[in-house]
Amino acid sequence: MANKTLAFEIGTEELPAFALHAATEKLPELVASLMDAAKIPHAGIEAYSTPRRLIAIVHDVPEKTEASEETFRGPAAEIAFDAEGKPTKAALGFARGKGVDASALERRDENGVEYVYAVKTTPSLDVAGLLSDVLHEVITGIAWPKSQRWAAYREQFSRPVRWIVALLGDAVVPLSFAGAESGRTTYGHRFLAPAGIEFACADDLVETLCGAFVVPSEAEREASIRSQVQAVEEATGLTADLPARTMAEVVNLTEYPTVMVGGFDELFLKVPKEIIVDAMLVHQRYFPLFNADGTLANKFLITSNGNPKFEANIVDGNERVVAARLYDAKFFYDEDLKRPLEAYVPDLKHVVFQEKLGSTFAKTVRIERLASFVCDSSSTATDQEKADARRAAFLCKADLVTGAVVEFTSVQGIMGSYYAKAAGETDEVARAIADHYRPRFSGDGLPQGFAGRAVAFADKLDTICGLFAIDQAPTGSSDPFALRRSAIGIVGLLNDGLEVSLGAAVDAALASYETDGLVFDRIEVAEAVVDFFVTRTKVILRDEGVSADAIDAVLAARVVEPATIAKRARALDMQRAAEPEAFEDLAIAFARANNLRDAAAGDVCDEEAFNDAERTLFAATARARADVAAALDDDDFAQALTSLAALRRPIDAFFTDVMVMDEDPDVRRNRIRLLNRFVGVFSDVADFGLLAKTK
Repeated sequence: MANKTLAFEIGTEELPAFALHAATEKLPELVASLMDAAKIPHAGIEAYSTPRRLIAIVHDVPEKTEASEETFRGPAAEIAFDAEGKPTKAALGFARGKGVDASALERRDENGVEYVYAVKTTPSLDVAGLLSDVLHEVITGIAWPKSQRWAAYREQFSRPVRWIVALLGDAVVPLSFAGAESGRTTYGHRFLAPAGIEFACADDLVETLCGAFVVPSEAEREASIRSQVQAVEEATGLTADLPARTMAEVVNLTEYPTVMVGGFDELFLKVPKEIIVDAMLVHQRYFPLFNADGTLANKFLITSNGNPKFEANIVDGNERVVAARLYDAKFFYDEDLKRPLEAYVPDLKHVVFQEKLGSTFAKTVRIERLASFVCDSSSTATDQEKADARRAAFLCKADLVTGAVVEFTSVQGIMGSYYAKAAGETDEVARAIADHYRPRFSGDGLPQGFAGRAVAFADKLDTICGLFAIDQAPTGSSDPFALRRSAIGIVGLLNDGLEVSLGAAVDAALASYETDGLVFDRIEVAEAVVDFFVTRTKVILRDEGVSADAIDAVLAARVVEPATIAKRARALDMQRAAEPEAFEDLAIAFARANNLRDAAAGDVCDEEAFNDAERTLFAATARARADVAAALDDDDFAQALTSLAALRRPIDAFFTDVMVMDEDPDVRRNRIRLLNRFVGVFSDVADFGLLAKTK
């Protein structure tokens, strides 16, 4: 008999958009694992979803499972049975583990030794009977960030389950969950096709939904939205802003998306565009439209899930909603401008940064101190840039207590920038206030200008050091203050040339907390913070393709500054790639010398006792030591590696011509001291022995 298609649909109240996307991605794997566990053969699995449903279509499912026979060898018969032929604990345990009765165990001879065997026969079973339990487990096995109960049912799901479709071919698979009984009735679009729709066969489910104003594929809904947006752009000459996150949400808020154009009063264009865009994207999930010159237009796109016949009513309703939000935005903006930005700073005393770390005003003071430290560390920033950095540090958090930011939180920093310019602050100060939160997300750019970089560095490092000081470092599963993102931002700033020592800055940040009266073990916390940055730097370098052994080799030289680690690891990886054989030979020679050396013997050699190979190595080591030191002083790590590479021939000749562990203890000791000198040249560069271990 031919295999059949299994159609399984869980119909619900509207599901949360992002949770729905995650569940849709994981559904095929969940269904496959449960069917495999039940030993139900199947082919490919397709997942579909809309805000009101999750669907799994499973292909080539047979009506019956295949009968099978499995044979398992157990313990030797003399262990499995006692002298009277009764099964021992070993036999009973073996039988129980294989799901057979001990009386069914068989004895079989193997080369003169008798063993017991369990033969487990699984008969052919009706798949429909197995599927009832499997599909129930699918429903309960879907992971949701939050679940709920409804009515008097004890079962939980993200939203109430209203109907279940479970068909194997044309036969209903019996199943119930929280009062919903499986059948062959599905439901189309809530407004355009609300009545139940009965269909005959599992293969018809997707087509049936498409005919009922439901687009069951995320990808198809997104393609439809983008196509409609493009048509609007071509018709109006405007360009839509389609952020990925908002698009992903809108796609899972609609079953039959229709793009419509709304507008708002040009009066609101006097409000900073960021706050209008925030009101549209974050609060209403509208897509703003921009003119060809990049300025904001007074139009926006609505992705409707309603009846397109009533477009005028839908647009009018949405325009009323957005007008109310924009009136709020304009009111708050106008009110905020009645005071200069610096007047808001004292109000930060009433805003808690963190319970144990004090107010946001206290944090502002610490940011000022740390930004001044960054200014003092810079040899290239001008006096004006340093003055701007100090001023921006004082003002950077002031907008948090303004009406606009309290209402539209995502524009913090941005509104501060507008208010700073309105108050007569320099352009650099205003830009630094907007930039100091960057990078806000993966792929976001670094702050521009010295002031923005100095304040961003100070703000992020203050947060990291403070939370480490109160034992709130991120764990594997929790990072509520996004410290890893902050660390990545700091590493990016340092790699991009910000002139400041991370280790010294950490000490300055922790000293600032001590000044504020926080009690903690400063040495222990400083070590933990530096190690946190080293770990982040390793992750960043690994992600960009730098070899793990190159990173470890550099770290073994006790380097802790992220910019130095990155520069050296990249240089080591590049030069090794350029001269693989030379570096491999040098790494092997280093590892050999490192194994033979004895630090307690020192490195003062008797040059008079040297033979030619020893004398050559001694001279080469002296040259390399001087060259490496000079290269590191010039921050030229590539040249330091080149200087080390020059030691390859002398060390190879040394090991070829010299027996290090000579019978004469004086000779042996002198040669070990020479190896100590050789290994010491590498100590400030990298541990080449770690390179050898991965070859």
